Amino acid sequence: MTNVKTLMKTGRPFLTDGGFETWLFFQRGFEAPNFAAILLMDDEAAREAMRSYFDGFLAMAEEAQTGFVLDTNTWRGCTAWGPALEKSEAQMLRLSEAAVSFAKEIRADWQSRVSPILLNGVIGPAGDGYVASEAPDAGEARKMHQPQIDCLARAGVDMISALTMTNTEEAIGIAQAAAQADLPVVLSFTVETDGRLPTGETLEQAIARTDEKTAGAPLYYMVNCAHPDHFAETLKTGADWVERIGGVRANASRLSHAELDASETLDDGDPEEFGTLHAELGGLLPNLRVFGGCCGTDHRHVGSASKGLLSQEAA
Repeated sequence: MTNVKTLMKTGRPFLTDGGFETWLFFQRGFEAPNFAAILLMDDEAAREAMRSYFDGFLAMAEEAQTGFVLDTNTWRGCTAWGPALEKSEAQMLRLSEAAVSFAKEIRADWQSRVSPILLNGVIGPAGDGYVASEAPDAGEARKMHQPQIDCLARAGVDMISALTMTNTEEAIGIAQAAAQADLPVVLSFTVETDGRLPTGETLEQAIARTDEKTAGAPLYYMVNCAHPDHFAETLKTGADWVERIGGVRANASRLSHAELDASETLDDGDPEEFGTLHAELGGLLPNLRVFGGCCGTDHRHVGSASKGLLSQEAA
């Protein structure tokens, strides 16, 4: 818990990585069904690529003198995905455990140069990351996600982060499962081009409802898998709920989720503009604690965001 407390008290945002899956699949040519990069834990060439990928981001954190949130390769690791990936529940949990062990190796090599490094157990949606109609209710979500969250807890992660949440019910269930495993939890919602969740809820409504149903259990909330232009306007209210947002992992592309789903090429946007937009986001988010990237982003984008945000913070 010491590292998590440091993150919560930080006056200088921690770095994290970028669009891990899009980098592996589009930029490095690896393949896996259903964007399930977790299957590549058994691929030695992919592990070498992953190592190089994370080393690049940790080098940025060393240069910027920030802490780092080190994600596990477990976004598509919910055991409910097993049938679609032709894996048993035991096999899915083994892959999650292997992903934590891999992240621990990286942390061990960097912790003398970057401190603190938080080991972040990543949870993804049990259904499609863009389609809210496939989402379970809170009780179902808790049952579906509990096996993986318990596995990550046993493997020794510092915290859990649920990324690309399309709806509040699944987010609530994950928060409840994390509480059962005695792990701190961060919940990250994705939004459409209008700044609303795929369910039509506003970020304000989603945060308020989740806080109400979980007694404010999440450490903080995030927004991921959306371009800054898709949600910046809604942050400008300056209302109390904005203070609950502690992280941003934005897309490089302004395309909608439907357009991204249909695209066969990678839209990596404009890395320099990405940095400028993050400097503006920093002014809207008084409790920003961690930033990185999501789909289409890589070391260029996060490096640019780092310069934009941290130079602003220094000023």
